[in-house]
Amino acid sequence: PAQTCSKPASEDLLWNVDVKTADRICCKNRHYAEHSGYFSTSAVTWLDDVSRSEPTEYFDAVHSKRVFVGPRGRSFEEFLAESRAHGWPSFRDDEVDWDNVRILPGGECVTVDGVHLGHNLPDKK
Repeated sequence: PAQTCSKPASEDLLWNVDVKTADRICCKNRHYAEHSGYFSTSAVTWLDDVSRSEPTEYFDAVHSKRVFVGPRGRSFEEFLAESRAHGWPSFRDDEVDWDNVRILPGGECVTVDGVHLGHNLPDKK
């Protein structure tokens, strides 16, 4: 696959996220993601470290630009339940930093620098 980032993923990612996985998903991919549930595996420390009482800022793995702040307008438990149901952290529109994020035709979610963040899969509600 073509390289879509201007540089590789950062070597100092939070929560013990694997750099090679982050680089493959964020920079050498337009269609896929890490395996479902990766965010809650024992290798990743996010569930141990993330605040359950305050919104958390999330940054892209390449340029460290803020891309999400959440949860907003819902509890952490609601955010986690929705994320587990989808298999990946699930952010809502009011949790997206629209200064740094775009949704492309077809639903791909990317940073303004081209870092792949995932796909916008709106609920059927």
